[in-house]
Amino acid sequence: MSLAAGFQCAGCGEWNETVVDESAGSRQNYVEDCQICCKPNVLAVLWDASALEYTIMAELES
Repeated sequence: MSLAAGFQCAGCGEWNETVVDESAGSRQNYVEDCQICCKPNVLAVLWDASALEYTIMAELES
């Protein structure tokens, strides 16, 4: 199942909408470009299935 989510771009600070796929596991890392400035953000997603909540941390790809 995919859930609507969001993250703050590590480059420009703007809010971005994304989707978290909970079937991909409780710890996920992937790159997604900012929808505003186009800089690549490495997203670290931590999924807590028991609480049905997630945390997304973003940093610029080096």
